[in-house]
Amino acid sequence: MEKLITVEILAKTAELARFNLSEKEEEKLLADLGKILEYFGELKELNTESVEPMAGGTEEKNVFRADERRERDEKAREKERENIVAAFPEKEERFLKVPPVFE
Repeated sequence: MEKLITVEILAKTAELARFNLSEKEEEKLLADLGKILEYFGELKELNTESVEPMAGGTEEKNVFRADERRERDEKAREKERENIVAAFPEKEERFLKVPPVFE
């Protein structure tokens, strides 16, 4: 059986991926990739005539509830805002101050 991946193909792929492979790593990778590609060759021989194509990976449904907007009264929202502002270390007028990102 002919080799599906050669040293030259592996070297070019490693160069494109910017991998520096030792000789030992190269040998192992060649053997591993060869086995993977042989397995795909076996899969190509399977009869899939009666197998229906899949549109996705699963038929499972989302079991979580949909997001819903909770109606809260304005006083509760204002109190929450005040608590957040009160807990913040630095403020300027109605804004919260944070350390600069860029100097």
